[in-house]
Amino acid sequence: MTEKIQKTLRDSAGMRWMVLFFLAFAMFCSYIFMDILSPIKDLMQSTRGWDSTAFGTMQGSETFLNVFVFFLIFAGIILDKMGVRFTAVLSGAVMLVGATINWYAVTEMFQGSSLETWFNENLNYIPGFDELGISPFYLGMPASAKFAAIGFMIFGCGVEMAGITVSRGIVKWFKGHEMALAMGSEMALARLGVATCMIFSPVFAKMGGVIDVSRSVAFGVVLLMIALIMFIVYFFLDKKLDSQTGEAEEKDDPFKISDIGNILRSRGFWLVALLCVLYYSAIFPFQKYAVNMLQCNLTFTKLSPESFWAGNTVTVIQYVIMLIVAAAAFASNFSKGKTMKSVMQVVAVVALVIFCYMGYMRQSAETVFAVFPLLAVGITPILGNYVDHKGKAASMLVVGSLLLIACHLTFAFILPMFKGNAVGGIIVAYVTILVLGASFSLVPAALWPSVPKLVDAKIIGSAYALIFWIQNIGLWLFPLLIGKVLDQTNPQLVSDLKNGLISPEEAAMSYDYTVPLVMLACLGVAALILGFVLKIVDKKYGYRLEEPNITE
Repeated sequence: MTEKIQKTLRDSAGMRWMVLFFLAFAMFCSYIFMDILSPIKDLMQSTRGWDSTAFGTMQGSETFLNVFVFFLIFAGIILDKMGVRFTAVLSGAVMLVGATINWYAVTEMFQGSSLETWFNENLNYIPGFDELGISPFYLGMPASAKFAAIGFMIFGCGVEMAGITVSRGIVKWFKGHEMALAMGSEMALARLGVATCMIFSPVFAKMGGVIDVSRSVAFGVVLLMIALIMFIVYFFLDKKLDSQTGEAEEKDDPFKISDIGNILRSRGFWLVALLCVLYYSAIFPFQKYAVNMLQCNLTFTKLSPESFWAGNTVTVIQYVIMLIVAAAAFASNFSKGKTMKSVMQVVAVVALVIFCYMGYMRQSAETVFAVFPLLAVGITPILGNYVDHKGKAASMLVVGSLLLIACHLTFAFILPMFKGNAVGGIIVAYVTILVLGASFSLVPAALWPSVPKLVDAKIIGSAYALIFWIQNIGLWLFPLLIGKVLDQTNPQLVSDLKNGLISPEEAAMSYDYTVPLVMLACLGVAALILGFVLKIVDKKYGYRLEEPNITE
């Protein structure tokens, strides 16, 4: 039989994966900018006068418009009305505009300008928001932090819109094909953005021996320009696909106000939404302070500028090794032969050990924390496959919460005991960071596939929109809260800094992080309790959370 079948771009594996690369790389760039200032918190304090409260307030501003102006809901409406292509390009442009404002706010050009004077004199009181305690600014907040917060708010609108749009684009291009693998691959590449940021942001800030934090942000802005180009290329490829299929552009179901009542009456919705906000609030805000926490709890030796380990060449080498770890770990999940699978796993482990050794030799907290997403990249496909074929999603949520609690308590009480022990402290830090990264994969792998089992299929799109909105509340609140708690629980340090008894550089390395870390561990405890409640509810109402997603 020689029947001619017309093939579309979607039927070509090469084209599908090329489109996935464009979308995933755009999210990779956005993840880098999201945490671009996290590894240089100490430099923001010493060069721009951002104390922990200012830093936390600025970092929390990313989700402010999504939460309090409901832009996340509007993003869903835009996606529904305008389609994936338009929304992808719009999200890229919005991210770039916000990032550019953020960059200008931390440049030398802004310092001493009339714009800085205006920000010093204004936005110190926002009627309504101040009374409710949710203002994104406060009296005494550095002008550069205020203006940077405005840019970060705009960026946050774009990045949330991009996240929704990219997921929808993957569904369109991979339906009937390697959907789960595509989703896992996109998530893995995006998370590598965290490690990339940790490794390169301090390098750009300290390049040439002259500290300039704006160079780090400029690095992120350039990457977001590339992300916008990726979205534009996707626009034309997606348009070509529709012209081949003759179909109208696929769009999401609209967010309906009438659905809210049904969603809010669902036990499953509240369990998932609360688990989501608790878990992500204990991870993402922590990432913004993790490097400074390590700086305050580990003993690092200052390297000679002539040392190989202090140069930029070693940065590139370490980054290449990181990519080897990620690629080998990820590929091992899909190696068909046992021998090849074992080889990939050995390569990943050996490269990981080398990566950790190089991080130790470089004597910098940012290169230590860069290991965070590497274990997650390797085990995410394993966990997703396990839930698909074996089930146990509710039990996995409980295990993930236990790991989360253990990691934050280790950072709070055990890591400080190794202060002065160069090797012991690094080992404890590496193991704890890797386990925390594993739990980062464990819970989402069980959480998101469970939503369709807990919520009526007719309102699942609206339920996701509300879950993301509730999640953003935590992502707004906890960076701000951690910063305020840090200053409140280190009163002597704050006082000495204000009176000039210690330098900003010394202050940035001297915080006691115990209380903020215990606070994050408490979020894990609350998530653990909800996990047990979910198991009980699952057993009582038959949500089938412990059953596999795929029935053989």
